[in-house]
Amino acid sequence: MLKYILGLAFTLVLATSVPGWAGNATLKEAMAEKSIGRADAPVTMIEYASLTCSHCAAFHNETLPKIKKDYIDTGKVRLVYHDFPLGSLAMAAAMVARCSGEKNYFPMIDALFSSQQSWARSDTPLEALGGIARLSGMSEDDVADCIDDKALFKALQNFAELAGKNLGINSTPTFFIEGTKVPGNLPYKDFQDILDKALAAKK
Repeated sequence: MLKYILGLAFTLVLATSVPGWAGNATLKEAMAEKSIGRADAPVTMIEYASLTCSHCAAFHNETLPKIKKDYIDTGKVRLVYHDFPLGSLAMAAAMVARCSGEKNYFPMIDALFSSQQSWARSDTPLEALGGIARLSGMSEDDVADCIDDKALFKALQNFAELAGKNLGINSTPTFFIEGTKVPGNLPYKDFQDILDKALAAKK
């Protein structure tokens, strides 16, 4: 466990571009689109996920690394990640990840999914969540201010409500690959087939 915590701390420290902490991200920065991969990748894969969802954690911990290696890192696919929090704890986690800043966002998402069983099932989940956030440089006050940020809460809530209404999302994870809805954490082979067909259609 100590080795994991030290490794997580090292990852989050590396993600910070400058020493010290400049405070929580602005609302504009927090709500900016979050993506990995080349902006000009021929195929876009959009994910809607909840940080307390075990199927979402399984995708991020087991399936996404393979997709990243074979498709994202090779410039074929860009992944756009959207928070679709199911419940108040998932909302708090999404807010804290977004408050942590652009450089820390995906390391925070990775950390939250990889340690989901520890913080989401804790008797004091907000305290556990705060402990992970502090590894990114956020203070206890930063975390408290973030969770109390009504504008960010409303922005995330409105986004999720619109996605549910307009796109028919009612469970997580839900993906859209070049406009095709793909519900659930499929086996990697299934994602391969869908991505390869989407890439072939671009040629």
